[in-house]
Amino acid sequence: MPELPEVEALRGFLAERLAGRAVERVLPVAVSVLKTYDPPLTALHGRTFGAARRHGKFLDLVWEGDGADLRLVVHLARAGWLRWQERLPTAPPRPGRGPLALRLALVEEAGGGDGFDLTEAGTRKGLSVYVVRDPQEVPGVARLGPDPLGADFTREAFAQLLRGERRQVKGLLRDQATVAGIGNAYSDEILHVARMSPFRLAADLNEEDADRLHGAVLGTLRDAVERSRGLAAGDLKSEKRTGMRVHGRTGLPCPVCGDTVLDVSFSDSSLQYCPTCQTGGRPLADRRMSRLLK
Repeated sequence: MPELPEVEALRGFLAERLAGRAVERVLPVAVSVLKTYDPPLTALHGRTFGAARRHGKFLDLVWEGDGADLRLVVHLARAGWLRWQERLPTAPPRPGRGPLALRLALVEEAGGGDGFDLTEAGTRKGLSVYVVRDPQEVPGVARLGPDPLGADFTREAFAQLLRGERRQVKGLLRDQATVAGIGNAYSDEILHVARMSPFRLAADLNEEDADRLHGAVLGTLRDAVERSRGLAAGDLKSEKRTGMRVHGRTGLPCPVCGDTVLDVSFSDSSLQYCPTCQTGGRPLADRRMSRLLK
């Protein structure tokens, strides 16, 4: 799933590519991805790009015209992506079981005909697209917690979020209403940097633990954003994979201590960790059967 660093990189990529450009047409291919109907998609036609913003994992494209802005807000879900096309096909896309969910074509410039496709692997589309006047009209945006790259994400504010929480830190970090933008991959990376078990209870963290976790959140995400800066949209997925320390590296050596990276599987996902760095050398049993490690 694209998380904060990849969406931030997409925001920067599109801010550069869309500057001064106008929409020719927006074509929904998988109608199920469109979550709003007023204003309609056609209201974007002829509007000029104003800005690209990010809210957690949501991409927010601002289009100016008619005296008021409209926002095209996108959540890429688990398997969605944005594919920039230097030359879009001239034939309109056909609905079907392919990955294409939506196409946005720009008004042609010299040698133009460019734009982007929103795609998602699989026959069931979880990708979501909204056309709104205010991003707070999108339920997922309205419920977001503080952004880790925001000025208000201080140590004190983070410690307050942890206080009294009886959830495991892995789940807390992934809760978008608590902290915006972190998913399965970067929560694994953050906890490895913090040298903390994913099953640790947030309420059990002392001040030193909370400070260490806060620093790991900031450092991990800022490093990932910096690595992704300036990359084309098509290169971001491979950069994410190569930059991981433990996530997706089951059976490989930990880059810090050399121990073997292990995993815990769930019904629809898994987590990866280093026993030496994070759990005192003890492997975690299946989550449904193990005791929580302190």
